Amino acid sequence: MPLFSYIAIDKDGKQKEGTLEVTSQNEAISRIKEMGFYPTQVAEVKDTPEEAKKRKEKKGKKKGEIGFALPFVNTKELCMFTRQLAVLIDAGLPLMRGMSTLSKSIPNVYFKGVINDIGETIGGGSTFSEALAKHPKIFDKLYINMVKAGEIGGVLEIALNRLAEFQEKAESIKGKVKSAMFYPVAVMIVATIIVGILMTFVIPKFKAIFADMLGDGETLPGFTMLVLNISDAIRNNVVAVIGGVFAFFIVFKLIVGKTKAGRWAWDKFKLILPALGPLVRKVAIARFARTLGTLISSGVPILQALSIVKETAGNVHLSNAIDKVYDAVKEGETITKPLEASGIFPPMVVSMIDIGEETGALPEMLVKVADVYEEEVDNAVSALTSLLEPVMICFLAVVVGSIVIAMFLPLIKMMDKLGS
Repeated sequence: MPLFSYIAIDKDGKQKEGTLEVTSQNEAISRIKEMGFYPTQVAEVKDTPEEAKKRKEKKGKKKGEIGFALPFVNTKELCMFTRQLAVLIDAGLPLMRGMSTLSKSIPNVYFKGVINDIGETIGGGSTFSEALAKHPKIFDKLYINMVKAGEIGGVLEIALNRLAEFQEKAESIKGKVKSAMFYPVAVMIVATIIVGILMTFVIPKFKAIFADMLGDGETLPGFTMLVLNISDAIRNNVVAVIGGVFAFFIVFKLIVGKTKAGRWAWDKFKLILPALGPLVRKVAIARFARTLGTLISSGVPILQALSIVKETAGNVHLSNAIDKVYDAVKEGETITKPLEASGIFPPMVVSMIDIGEETGALPEMLVKVADVYEEEVDNAVSALTSLLEPVMICFLAVVVGSIVIAMFLPLIKMMDKLGS
């Protein structure tokens, strides 16, 4: 891409110099004006082959500096960056200076490099949304489009505040669901370890004792033989059992992640689960309503907003329903009919969205739906946690108790024989 050098004057009458990589001189002039400068001289830089090579190497080196740290930015860091940047812009600080200020206070070296790169891209004449688009692994389409809408409408700080609020709400729901799942997962891991120790080390010793105590022709109870045979199978095939467990999870991940049929079946299964199904449905509806409401209220066109919501739905059945909504809106129809036909959205949600469409307050109504369902997620998580605790304790007691009973049955049989 051609390189243009420029000399311009800012609002304070100070001279500014720099370079832009754009396709033409007219585009360079437009970019300079967008930056708030008045161009006095714009000329294409004619590099020699050696200078062009050096410029590319320098640019590549700058980009490469980002990759020395672990390439990971968590949601909390991104949310904090968004909130702080909104505060700085709202206080009247220019975007470039705000980015520079934030990069100094961020402990994540990789994220610091990304922010510096975004600042350099903006300094090169790109818009903020274009600079963010260079890092799709950190800034998703929802983030970029909301920033773009804020830039176009001149309300970037409002868009960033809405983004930060959206991220905080989404992280809150995710945290509550994770906390609800922590207890049963922890109990299952403990139960597996206990059963593994019993089957591998304890039960084989009982088998040797029974062999010494029983006389010729005497047999062990059927339940005891079943437990002993399972113990032998596990002890003699430890590597195969562990490998089988890992293979199961790998195959499951590949089927669910790589095949449409597998993803369709797994998402359907999550929706119809007796206890978890309603919780999954409520989380999906809350995310849909919050995302769509935030995008529309930020000025993103509804068709573009629906396209983004479809990609962030997290459930293929919900994505299909949103796809039908997209087609209906494209044809000039209402949102409510395809939502109602999907069978995923309850009548109350459909009615609220319908009222929002009729009154012209769809974004506000979607945010209210999200608030209602996020509260329901809180209640569902609390109820699920209360239900799972006794269920998991009973499950663990039944498993361990069955093994203990199986080991005591031969002793009871021998005591009965001695008594008679």
